[in-house]
Amino acid sequence: MLIPVLLAAASLAAAAEGVVKGRVADLAWMTGSWVGPFGDQTLEEHWVQPANGTIACLVRISGDDTTDMLELIVIEDAGDSLVFRVRQWFPGFVPRKPEAQVMELQAIGENQVSFSGSGDVDFRTLTYSRPNPDEFHIDAETMAGDALHLRLHARSASDAPRGEP
Repeated sequence: MLIPVLLAAASLAAAAEGVVKGRVADLAWMTGSWVGPFGDQTLEEHWVQPANGTIACLVRISGDDTTDMLELIVIEDAGDSLVFRVRQWFPGFVPRKPEAQVMELQAIGENQVSFSGSGDVDFRTLTYSRPNPDEFHIDAETMAGDALHLRLHARSASDAPRGEP
């Protein structure tokens, strides 16, 4: 009887502090190569399996036979929660911002994770979800209040950029 009471008290204390609990191991559903439209460009996300408290993603935005931006995302275990870090580069490996953008875990559930940001970040909220095995969704709210809804699908050979195998 004492253990459930202690667990409930610990959960209430974490909620009071605003700490959302999560582990990188819970994000294995993100793994895979995803591709879809990004305006008139193409967005690719390549998520690797979680290992040793991290999961990482290489992102490429391209169109008109050129790569416009590369991005590296790393989500790490941080105590009982998760931290999201992203760094972006323009062609020539020119940093988009001087430092990585950092966001905190807002919510986590089955095949869904949300992060929130403040300060020098592009998004107020950023949510990844996978409604079925072939779809990967990205929903965000910019700091200006604009909504972004990206719908990616599992990458196949037919999704290769022109001139690529």
